Amino acid sequence: MFGQIFNVMQTEIRLTEDGSHTLHVAEIDECYHSTHGAMRESSHIFIDAGLKSFEREGGREAALMQREIKVLEIGFGTGLNAYLTLLEGKNQGKKIHYTALELYPLAVDKALQLNYAGMFGDGSGVFERIHLSGWGEDLALTSYFTLRKVNADFTVYELQETFDVIYFDAFSPEKQPEMWTEDGFRKIYEHADDGAILTTYCAKGVVRRAMQSAGFVVERLPGPPGKREILRGRRIIPGRTS
Repeated sequence: MFGQIFNVMQTEIRLTEDGSHTLHVAEIDECYHSTHGAMRESSHIFIDAGLKSFEREGGREAALMQREIKVLEIGFGTGLNAYLTLLEGKNQGKKIHYTALELYPLAVDKALQLNYAGMFGDGSGVFERIHLSGWGEDLALTSYFTLRKVNADFTVYELQETFDVIYFDAFSPEKQPEMWTEDGFRKIYEHADDGAILTTYCAKGVVRRAMQSAGFVVERLPGPPGKREILRGRRIIPGRTS
């Protein structure tokens, strides 16, 4: 099992245009989310274009009624994507197993200052449990959502299972070029089930070409406010053309 690293970044909380928090990392001068709206960005890219799209269009629709949806997140960050996925699973009555890889975990005290649960009027404490949960083990946060956080470097970590939905949410290619390579996307492709969907906020040509070379069928989609386009890749089921 990959060893515990815990390289914690120093961050500053900032308010985005939709009222939700993001974090700014001074040492790389980059925010975790769009300043046009962190909640809006995550919902648009990862929930609507990713999870919901898989539920509507992914393979083995009948089987999905009987088993967990397996989600992989590259870049756990603030836990916002995991939290929104948990809420969506509850709303849709879907069981979800969520694996998140993060090399630079947030300090827990900083994560607990984020206002995401308050924006939903959620007093359940589940967002806090997302961050208080241990690393490297499965934790059933609810009867429908199981979380596994892995403190690891994606570029060397060996995935052990296959996934239905992948959220690729690393820092930008300018700040973490080693994360956005053809080899990295090929590793994900090889651990993606038929019909799997990968979404990312980055629509740069070099990223699109790396995804395509790895095997994904890639499309550009309209982005959230402040971003013209995003990318969505699919591992097409044999015999399907879309």
